[in-house]
Amino acid sequence: MIINEPAAYRTERPVTWCPGCGDVRVLEALCHALTRSGVDPAGTVLVTGSGCSSMIGFFVNSYAIHGPYGRALPIALGVKLANPSLTVIVAGGDGDAYAAGAGHLIHLARKNPDLTYLIMDNGCYGLTKGQPSPTAGNGAAGATAVDHEALNPVALLIATGATFVAQGSSDDSELLTRLMQEALHHRGFSAINIISPCAVLGRQPSTRPPDAPESVRIDPATHPSHDRMAALQLATVRDGRTRVGVFYREERNTLHSGLDVTLKRDGYDDLISLERIMNGMKP
Repeated sequence: MIINEPAAYRTERPVTWCPGCGDVRVLEALCHALTRSGVDPAGTVLVTGSGCSSMIGFFVNSYAIHGPYGRALPIALGVKLANPSLTVIVAGGDGDAYAAGAGHLIHLARKNPDLTYLIMDNGCYGLTKGQPSPTAGNGAAGATAVDHEALNPVALLIATGATFVAQGSSDDSELLTRLMQEALHHRGFSAINIISPCAVLGRQPSTRPPDAPESVRIDPATHPSHDRMAALQLATVRDGRTRVGVFYREERNTLHSGLDVTLKRDGYDDLISLERIMNGMKP
């Protein structure tokens, strides 16, 4: 079933995020992206972890799994392997992705399952009174006096092997919607780090020069998104500005396509054989 109206992707449940929360605009962008992509709600599963941003699963008209903190990715992988025809979207916050779920993230990125991961980054743990998350460096509200680098989420995703890496902002809904569309159409592990400020607890103070724009759109004409080293260099530029757009993309066999090849080579085509391969046993 194709839906032509973004509102149809919204459940009747009222949004419970704080007024002004960036995640509200992320939800709106996702509903528009699903509409433009022609995604069938009946064939879509939204898997989330725990935290403020993970509430998004309650507001989207699709199947949804609200999983434990940091464990959304392995749940989503199981869903996709069980039924490869499903559109599987993972959503959560920066603490969920880059702290508790970091081990899952780096290994799923390199294995390239066909999943879309939306990471709402506000630099803090908003559900537990605003402690700084890995993406908030020294100087963030509530941070310790120990000097430390903020984790660079875009560089991490590129380095670990994600085949589509982008960054968006809840303040730029038009671009964010387009990035989500591209991520949904990409076959492989696609991840978007979304700057989505907490309206109550805030983010790390900006270090950009006073006369510099807060965010800069990446120009596809001058940035070769197929070049991993160029993407890493762009992700690590230190000028106090946030770059939004597509940093990197490549076409590579997905995890499931690799399993399909193994099954066909060995003459097996049933789910029991797939389960045995996943468990490290011969079919």
